[in-house]
Amino acid sequence: MSLDLSSISNFQDAMVTVMGLGRFKQGSGVGAAKWLMRHGAQIVITDLKTEAELKESVEEITKWYTQYRKEFKDRPIYSPVFVLGEHHEDDFTNVDLVVQNPGVARESEFVQLAKQNNIHVESDISLFFRYCPFPIYSVTGTRGKSTTTALLGEMLRAIHPKTVVAGNITRSPLEDLDWLLEEKSPVPIVLELSSWLLESIEGLGIGPQIALLTNAYQDHLDRYDSFEHYLWAKEIIFKEQKPDQIAILNADQELMGDIALKIPSKKIYWFSSKPLSIEKNGVYRDGDSLLRKIEKEPIEFGHVHDVKILGDHNIMNALGASLVAYFAGVSDENIHQTLKIFAGLPGRQQIVAEIEGVVYVNDTTATSPDGTIAALKRFGNGGNIILIAGGASKGLAIDDLAKEIREQCKYVVLFEGTALEQFVGAIGESVLMAKANSMQMAIDAARKEAKLGDVILLSPGTASFGVFKNEFDRGDQFNATVEKLKNDSNFDKI
Repeated sequence: MSLDLSSISNFQDAMVTVMGLGRFKQGSGVGAAKWLMRHGAQIVITDLKTEAELKESVEEITKWYTQYRKEFKDRPIYSPVFVLGEHHEDDFTNVDLVVQNPGVARESEFVQLAKQNNIHVESDISLFFRYCPFPIYSVTGTRGKSTTTALLGEMLRAIHPKTVVAGNITRSPLEDLDWLLEEKSPVPIVLELSSWLLESIEGLGIGPQIALLTNAYQDHLDRYDSFEHYLWAKEIIFKEQKPDQIAILNADQELMGDIALKIPSKKIYWFSSKPLSIEKNGVYRDGDSLLRKIEKEPIEFGHVHDVKILGDHNIMNALGASLVAYFAGVSDENIHQTLKIFAGLPGRQQIVAEIEGVVYVNDTTATSPDGTIAALKRFGNGGNIILIAGGASKGLAIDDLAKEIREQCKYVVLFEGTALEQFVGAIGESVLMAKANSMQMAIDAARKEAKLGDVILLSPGTASFGVFKNEFDRGDQFNATVEKLKNDSNFDKI
């Protein structure tokens, strides 16, 4: 029989399986396990990765178990059981609840086994939606969702310093739930939701107060059997909303018109890189002006030249975040000020250093071909780029990316992985290439080809699995290697 989820107190003594621990110390798996332990659940943590691969996460859970035993002496706190490198059927049939990490596909035989046995399957996000006492502002999209989420969070901190920013941005919102439940007045909450996280709130009947879809491009076709299936997951951000909640879409993409027709909300707004049509309300760019039109004459709330994060794509991110912030009660003055000082997130076309006339750029979060194309267009000058790319294939076509590589790149370094042959075949022989099985090897190979005025660009266009733990580990290794080069270069000059 499934656990009664009407009250958090029901987790005490409940048998719960956490499927997928993950490698982020505050990510979905670790965050869920900590929260469940804290509330007295008897948890089994199961993951196909080995104990060696998950060493840091296991140590994190063990540390918090010890802490909770000291903190909550009035009730049982149970030692977590780890089943690593495999899954056991019993852990999905003889339990009260299964909490699924977003990295686990909904089609998993073990997830289906739990459902067949009438056991609830939740995620850290669905649990948070169930118990969060305050309005949630959610952001999804193929590109720009992390930047938009972080920018929105900074805008909201102007009205509340405790603003929570969590979700796919590597922090489970369960890390914040318990203190939020103690707050007497509303705290703004911004959640970045991937398609995988959104799947877990399907049918929940609880949606975000404001939902924003930045854009939709082909992605994750290693997980979804079609673009339409992937788009279905993105649309869940609107499907659970009530009619009086707010939906925000990208007016520059034609497919958004079809999505809007299916949204239950009666409050639909738009953001655009050009003036909106008469029937649409929202925010848009007109030359250097950022304008808001909400059923009356447009009001200027900012300027393009003041937006600190560069690129047309970031103007769109700024517009989307600004509209959510406006509806959440942030003044135009605070919105404008935040646009002027927000410097962006690491790993997104991040200029890390210039060493001996060569610019090093970390764009590790470009995990799809479209993302890499955008970076090549920004930094390219007809053959000045040494591109570090490749990794685990997501099943996406790379013909357009290969064309851009041939135009902008003088050399390409490809990581070993399932996308390697696809890249080699698509690029052809017109651009010289090398292979690498580590970041150090990749940067060493790139440096040998770099000359004054060149750009060494990490922009993989693929997933990170294989050589790296995740995309953030990949970016961190790039930054650390470049920082060492920078220090060595400075030492040579002394």
